[in-house]
Amino acid sequence: MVHSTFLIDLRKVASDKLMFYPPHQDYTWTFDDIIVFAFSSRQADIQMYICNREHYGYLPVPLKAQQTLEDDIDNIVHVLIEAMIDHPPIEPSEYVTVPPKHPDKMGFDEIFMINLKRRKDRRDRMLQTLYEQEIAVKLVEAVDGKALNTSQLKALNIDMLPGYRDPYSSRVLTRGEIGCFLSHYYIWKEVVYMSAYKLKVVNREMEKTLVIEDDVRFEHQFKKKLTKLMDDIERAQLDWELIYIGRKRMQVERPEKAVPNVMNLVEADYSYWTLGYAISLQGAQKLIKAQPFGKMLPVDEFLPVMYNKHPVAKYMEYYESRDLKAFSAEPLLVYPTHYTGQPGYLSDTETSTIWDNETVATDWDRTLSRKTRQQGQIHTDAQNKDALPSQPSLDASSARDEL
Repeated sequence: MVHSTFLIDLRKVASDKLMFYPPHQDYTWTFDDIIVFAFSSRQADIQMYICNREHYGYLPVPLKAQQTLEDDIDNIVHVLIEAMIDHPPIEPSEYVTVPPKHPDKMGFDEIFMINLKRRKDRRDRMLQTLYEQEIAVKLVEAVDGKALNTSQLKALNIDMLPGYRDPYSSRVLTRGEIGCFLSHYYIWKEVVYMSAYKLKVVNREMEKTLVIEDDVRFEHQFKKKLTKLMDDIERAQLDWELIYIGRKRMQVERPEKAVPNVMNLVEADYSYWTLGYAISLQGAQKLIKAQPFGKMLPVDEFLPVMYNKHPVAKYMEYYESRDLKAFSAEPLLVYPTHYTGQPGYLSDTETSTIWDNETVATDWDRTLSRKTRQQGQIHTDAQNKDALPSQPSLDASSARDEL
């Protein structure tokens, strides 16, 4: 079955047998024009083809019967931000009046967006994407690992955690990974510093902050879903310090524990990536107190160590306090724009040099891209089903939407 858009050669006699309505005389299922058309094509022995050689445009998700104009606007916004991932922004017609947008921080004290100064393409796309969703952010210039030299690393007393090796390539820490770590670390420090300042000035700390990187794509209705999740967490009075909204789940053998009284939230197990996360003041304080510079490993390996879920026990021995209260949205709310090996994929942490020798270059290994994709395949028995709302059974009226 091909959905929504067709190119039909009406010069062919067989095209007379294609129909949306009325249904073919042998059609006995629930009426749906798309399925009726596919059935008529099969009965007429007409082969349907899909052409993916050209990019023809985008289609918003069709509205369900109970949905509103506001839902339709959300769908349009999602189409616009998805289009920007690999193509220029879709500009409105000069004959259309676009209402002004009013970005806000979604209830967070601050939203930080990390971006390398030399990655203007990512910065422009993300700022436009966030604006379309009416999300206000503070742009943070990332620490560029390529610009770090040996004297700077020594001045910061940076040393690699003894025995660390990348689990896929077995290489040591890269300067790109150090730059990534420092970018997040300086945000944690700013959270602590600004909280102390606000406490003095307005008698209020920075209770919760959101951090996002510049290479993410957003789930449909991201703002509504994240706002609801944080409201539910506050209502349940959950004691949290870190909440992933985007990650690569690495423990895929068993389900993660669902959080009581908070739907769509689980206790985080071993995870990769720092695409997006919420962090509390106490969480930021714990990460800084760990003094990671002299025993550094990639930031997405450091976080599981801090919540005591890293599978390599010898890494955790270097960090005495490992009681960070970490959770994850389920399902996730942000994802990478591109995965390893896909057109457009670029890694500033992998394409770098090793941490203690700037003459030894590193890059992501194409031979490992299949392995990294397989790692993300979660067995049915390991799905976090307990964190999800129960799904209603399909009736005839909803059949088309679900198909």
